[in-house]
Amino acid sequence: MPVPDSVVNASAPVEEAETLPGDIRAAAMDLLARREHSVQELRAKLKRRFADESMIDEQLARLARDNLQSDERFAGSYVRQRVGRGYGPLRLRAELRERGVSDADSDIALEVAAVDWCELASTVLRKKYGDGEPRDMKDKARRIRFMQHRGFATDHYRGLLWE
Repeated sequence: MPVPDSVVNASAPVEEAETLPGDIRAAAMDLLARREHSVQELRAKLKRRFADESMIDEQLARLARDNLQSDERFAGSYVRQRVGRGYGPLRLRAELRERGVSDADSDIALEVAAVDWCELASTVLRKKYGDGEPRDMKDKARRIRFMQHRGFATDHYRGLLWE
């Protein structure tokens, strides 16, 4: 039984195929076809597959120029998704910042979403705890921590717990 070449030459260095700009662009477009990505997210994912960082940056700039990648569009999509899951503006800003989205793009996305944060806070609190009042101070503190963790400011839920 013949031994495969890969086993025979196991100690020989593996030659990597030359990375072409089109390979990086195609990989980025595959990722963007699934969902919007921020530049920072795309860069991190592409770095795992390709070693040439300058070529990655060049292709990312080209995708942005061709309007195939947009942090503003990503922020809008992300905000819509997370609002649907009941997250408030403070948490959304922090999560967008973690993903490399500028504060200006975050502000635009939150403004365009046109969410009534007080109404959303009421819905989220009611879904989690029902319509009943807090039983005691400990229960009230638990509810406050929950709302803060969800990213709501005190103004958004104050009337719900201080009636």
